[in-house]
Amino acid sequence: MTMDDERDDILSQDDLSEQMLIRREKLRGLQDNGQDPFRHVTFDVSIKSVEIPSRFEELEGKTVSLAGRMMSRRVMGKASFFHIQDRDGQIQAYIKKDDVGDDVYEAFKDYDIGDIAGVAGTVFKTRTGEISVHVSEIALLAKSLRVLPEKFHGLRDHETRYRHREVDLIMNHDVRNTFIKRSAVIRSIRELLDGEGFIEVETPVLQVIPGGALARPFITRHNTLDMDMYVRISLELYLKRLIVGGLERVYEIGRVFRNEGMSQKHNPEFTMLELYQAYTDYHGMMDITERICRKAALDVTGSAMVRYQGHDLDFGKPFERLTMVDAVKRYADVDFDAITFEDALALAKKRGIHVEKHHGKGNILNSFFEEYAEKNLIQPTFIMNHPIEISPLAKQMPENPAYTLRFEPFAAGRELGNAFSEINDPIDQRKRFEYQESLRGAGDDEAHMIDEDFLHALEVGMPPTGGLGIGVDRLVMLLTDTASIRDVLLFPTMKPL
Repeated sequence: MTMDDERDDILSQDDLSEQMLIRREKLRGLQDNGQDPFRHVTFDVSIKSVEIPSRFEELEGKTVSLAGRMMSRRVMGKASFFHIQDRDGQIQAYIKKDDVGDDVYEAFKDYDIGDIAGVAGTVFKTRTGEISVHVSEIALLAKSLRVLPEKFHGLRDHETRYRHREVDLIMNHDVRNTFIKRSAVIRSIRELLDGEGFIEVETPVLQVIPGGALARPFITRHNTLDMDMYVRISLELYLKRLIVGGLERVYEIGRVFRNEGMSQKHNPEFTMLELYQAYTDYHGMMDITERICRKAALDVTGSAMVRYQGHDLDFGKPFERLTMVDAVKRYADVDFDAITFEDALALAKKRGIHVEKHHGKGNILNSFFEEYAEKNLIQPTFIMNHPIEISPLAKQMPENPAYTLRFEPFAAGRELGNAFSEINDPIDQRKRFEYQESLRGAGDDEAHMIDEDFLHALEVGMPPTGGLGIGVDRLVMLLTDTASIRDVLLFPTMKPL
């Protein structure tokens, strides 16, 4: 079976029509006999499949009840074996006509692979040593009207898997396990932050000004207010207003939306953790980043040493701390502190680095970093002190105003987040916004807009604050050894067929 054949298994009604008609006829027959499986509203589940083998000595000979999808069936005259799959795994079940009666057994023989059933029975071990459930009762809880992909090949075509994630989860245990681990990552983050006195909050998704990042927003329309609104590109500005309000330590885990390219690392909507802490700086944010990543690694994989795409990443030791200038010096052999803007421009042209008309020396430095350094940052590393041109919300370095108190964490050659010592000077922030506004006027549609409400909050007074954003999807990718962001998003953005 080819990948195209697998897609046809799911999508082509012409190929499936005969089997679908047969299943619909079976359903109609059940309904005509007053046995509509969709009438069931509950089933008493006493145990999950994976618990039975692990507790066999305790459960042998005792009655259990479980429910799930029938994934295989072997009918042998008056007795049959089948497998029931729930969220955590599968267990074999054994059903015998003499135990359940002729009517129930004949009805069972009419079940299809993919049907959802509830069973009750005693735990035992077969002659071949397989731990199973000897069925005394069985109920059809839902009829599957579509055929699952052919079991030997499974569901492998990526497009089909993403469009029909529900089938992907049924057929691929590793996929199911990835999303269980994703939940564990988010739970780990919450446990750490809650334990350190942070308050989880929720801020608006629809915003009048799309602030907090350099990105192109999605635009929508509010009919009642008769105005355009933006879907948020960041959580930042509202969270900092809560710091002004005295909450001191806040965080949000939420979806953000950016109307930009799609790749293995980018999806138009993704999950972001952002946290803000009063009376600390970006060094404090480096420390908490290490704690978040280390705890998540331990909670999800059981070790601070994580294997990712052939690399062993050590989250157990302090991350290397490297300025952007030093990273470019190391990997591109260029010292941006020792050259002028004109030198940087000429060097960029020589090395094929694209430069926009509005770019300054700091933009060129960042382009060199992305081209030469980023891919080499395999072990967890903090890249510090970004140029001011690309950091409109970070404090300037007192000793060198061309750079800011900002860092980005990297691992396996990928950026995981962004963090600052936040600007709390409203006059400085207004100047930064005005500069960004001039870039918009020059054609940069990712530049920041002036947010008067946020400036009003800063004028009320914000304490020294450290802020951190981590891309949850990218952290999950690292901890599940997943190459593409689409494989850690249940329903990635896709163009309709």
